[in-house]
Amino acid sequence: MGSFCLLRSLCLPRQGYVNGQWINAPSTFPVLDPATGEEIAKVADCGPAEAKLAVDAAYKAFYSWKQHTAKERSVLLRKWYDLLTLNKDDLAKLITFECGKPMKESLGEIAYAAGFLEWFSEEARRVYGDVVPSAAKDRRILLLKQPVGVASIITPWNFPSAMITRKVGAALAAGCTVVVKPAEDTPLSALALAELASQAGIPAGVFNVVPCSREKTPSVGTVLCTDPLVGKVSFTGSTATGKILLKLAADTVKRVSMELGGHAPFIVFDSADVDKAVAGAMNSKFRNSGQTCVCSNRFLVQSRIHDCFIEKLGKAMDAELRLGHGSDPNTTQGPLINVRASEKVEHQVMDAVSQGAKVLRGGKRLDGSFHQPTLLADVTTDMLCTREETFGPLLPVIRFSTEEEALAIANASHVGLAGYFFSQDVSQIWRVAENLEVGMVGVNEGLLSTPEASFGGVKQSGLGREGSKYGIEEYLDVKYMCFGGLTP
Repeated sequence: MGSFCLLRSLCLPRQGYVNGQWINAPSTFPVLDPATGEEIAKVADCGPAEAKLAVDAAYKAFYSWKQHTAKERSVLLRKWYDLLTLNKDDLAKLITFECGKPMKESLGEIAYAAGFLEWFSEEARRVYGDVVPSAAKDRRILLLKQPVGVASIITPWNFPSAMITRKVGAALAAGCTVVVKPAEDTPLSALALAELASQAGIPAGVFNVVPCSREKTPSVGTVLCTDPLVGKVSFTGSTATGKILLKLAADTVKRVSMELGGHAPFIVFDSADVDKAVAGAMNSKFRNSGQTCVCSNRFLVQSRIHDCFIEKLGKAMDAELRLGHGSDPNTTQGPLINVRASEKVEHQVMDAVSQGAKVLRGGKRLDGSFHQPTLLADVTTDMLCTREETFGPLLPVIRFSTEEEALAIANASHVGLAGYFFSQDVSQIWRVAENLEVGMVGVNEGLLSTPEASFGGVKQSGLGREGSKYGIEEYLDVKYMCFGGLTP
């Protein structure tokens, strides 16, 4: 199905969604299929005025939404989850056309996105406070948990549905209201979520969406991070942008959650099951064409099994990876999000080759925003691909000799989101897992994201956690209540 036919069949609005209404903006901006460069749709280009309307609507709705019982909020989130599941095929098509993912991965994202609504529909009823023993006989000490208020939700393009539900599910479960600013490349998935939220019965003003172009993003972001009616900012994106938003939010001392850049190491020790390590590397590196924040970026392989790993990995790439449009069922590798992303991968490959790296597979930028899945050997830590996040299908392999050397290389980064390693030595597994400076560790596993587990990093990879029982805490304040004057 072509992109225009797809949109018509879904009857998808292309406006902003504020206070339960679809609103126009003075202008529109185009959304492109990254595989073809074809314009999919024109979407309302909301600016500061529309962002302010959304914040005001969310603030007004907050005072009624927080009065809903936990069970009432739980039921509505569950209805939203059911609608995502019911419409999974159409939602997946939207992701494929605006983000470029193969349909199998897009369907996986919708299941993942729906999973957060399901999880937080259940967690809504588990927001427990504390009764604390008092040192004074005539007092009782209670610690209450209450929603922080309006939350600004700023999300990336690489998971255009799941990054919204991971944040919004927790916020709504806690009793907060939200204003979502989706990435300019992928606003259609956010608008589809808004339509389904309305169908689920989420009250007007509780869930708002303000799509905008790259040009208007700074001004809209400023409103969402500085308006005094906003109590919380949650952002997923680059570390550089996160720092800007932190500075904006600091003036009004807002609560913030930041899920920022990664530079994940993937370590294969001599004791590893090489076949499992190769399968883990394929999953970790080439999902979404390497465009995830937890994708492995630096592959460290111990000397004794280095050559065997490289050989088997190359064969796996030959057998399993197929470039093409995501709507083609044979495609496993779609395009990168835009030409700039493809050029970045090309630049890193050229830099590595100029310093002595060998191209074993791929290595070339193709038409548009496509880039061949690329395997590099003889990589050193001086090369650009080992010093900055790639966000593309480039797999550079560094040979190492000792565990201490591998940990030193892995930890020599200012970010620490995810890390992976393969080993069958139990003592080594404990040592390395505890000493990797990351927020998430995959042990003999290349895929680790799930709603039940916490997601977040250390160092400059961010602040706070999403998912798990800890995700909802990011949207709650703790209030101390001292009840005195009691008769002992």
